[in-house]
Amino acid sequence: MAKAPMKSAVFLGAGRITSALVAGLRLAKYARPIVVYDRDPKKSLALRQESRVAVAPNLKSAVEQAEILIVAVRPDSVAGLLEEVATCGAPARRRLWVSLAAGVPLRKLRSRLGPPARWVRAMPSPVCRIGHGLTALCSDRGIGQAERVRARRLFAHVGAVLEIPELQFDAFTATYSSSHGYHALQTLAAGAARAGLDPKIALTAAAHALSDGILYWKASGQRLTRLLHEAATPGGIAAATMLAMDKSGYARVVANGLKAGIDQARRNARRFSPR
Repeated sequence: MAKAPMKSAVFLGAGRITSALVAGLRLAKYARPIVVYDRDPKKSLALRQESRVAVAPNLKSAVEQAEILIVAVRPDSVAGLLEEVATCGAPARRRLWVSLAAGVPLRKLRSRLGPPARWVRAMPSPVCRIGHGLTALCSDRGIGQAERVRARRLFAHVGAVLEIPELQFDAFTATYSSSHGYHALQTLAAGAARAGLDPKIALTAAAHALSDGILYWKASGQRLTRLLHEAATPGGIAAATMLAMDKSGYARVVANGLKAGIDQARRNARRFSPR
């Protein structure tokens, strides 16, 4: 007797984060079929050319093929998408659903697509494209251990996975963004260039300052306070640089940035349209 076709990981939305996740899954030799559906056929076809995914012709087809469904659209598009999903019939509700929508809480997802749909929120990064990302997960109440493991295994293909309480999700989202690294790199390199360093050398020096320090911290297992003391010898150039940054309000600037990110996540939740 012929085997039943293997159920797929289905992405609803063919944007940048789907592209990154699919690339990471391909790199990790993910075994299950990957299917993508997007309202814009051009985006789905572009992703098919890029990463050899299957393209679902419509939403109902995408849902029917799925073992796990990943909602990968903008937060303000989630409600409309789930309204469409609800018209696909009972099979849509018997799936494991994963939302990548920043700021949209589980209770609002549940209100749009009630039982027996099971929900997990995930916050990955575009760095998952190269298999070195980090993904936070939180699960809805009543979700089974097997489904939590299924979601965790999916994202473990593209990097480390943390399970955290939903109350911490917005703070994690604001903190864990590769943009912090790019922003710090750009700012440090620009400052070095203004100080007289050749721009190419400034970028290289800044990149190594950030990446080498983090790699050593991870490899050594030492506390940051000890490493800071080791790297910034009292009376030395590094110590003077760090002290001036702190006096200029470095910690306050970072705290204000994180607060703004958390506030934006909460605005996303408020904009999630009611029934």
